[in-house]
Amino acid sequence: MTEPDAPDNVSRETEDEAKENGKQVFGDGYPMAEEYASLLAGDGVVRGLIGPREVGRVWERHLLNCAVLGELVTRDADVLDIGSGAGLPGIPLAIARPDIWVTLVEPMERRVTFLNEVVETLKLPNVEVLRARADAVSPKGKADVVTSRAVAPLLKLAHWCLPLARRGGEVLAIKGASAPDEVSKYLAANRKNAAHKPRVVECGAGLLTTPTTVIRLVR
Repeated sequence: MTEPDAPDNVSRETEDEAKENGKQVFGDGYPMAEEYASLLAGDGVVRGLIGPREVGRVWERHLLNCAVLGELVTRDADVLDIGSGAGLPGIPLAIARPDIWVTLVEPMERRVTFLNEVVETLKLPNVEVLRARADAVSPKGKADVVTSRAVAPLLKLAHWCLPLARRGGEVLAIKGASAPDEVSKYLAANRKNAAHKPRVVECGAGLLTTPTTVIRLVR
């Protein structure tokens, strides 16, 4: 599992700034984002979905890190979030972009229970939860965008996610500093992989201390 970039220690000032920037990113959904942050810092820690050290950096490392992915998502997109875990990046993305539909795909029962509770508590109208492995999602080839965060190396992730996207649709994988190396390995593994136009982009410049690194693939 490749963790997304984030400083080991997020200062109180950085976290406060991230929370303030959240007003710009989430707009009218900001109160909902605040409630989700509380759920992550509370039940999310108790249930082992995020670590105790994450409580002081929920906004910088998790909410904004994921929500800025919306910069790359087209309007009214149908989004599949694979290996959603605690709802990242799917829930922040859905809050920031009420025009899109997000399906949170997660195979583990305890995580699915948490996700269903979050969706119900926040009254998220544009989110559904599906308990399934990526390779069991049906129908395939329908999503405009397939997202993931810290799920698997790119070679394995592409194998799971590309078949879920429609022709011309995209896979957006939040990654860390290893992203360029993962793209190189992906291209070296099979010459046909170049057809998916893999590239590394950044989101959230000016809003995050460390912008979110994303690998984009096109089906």
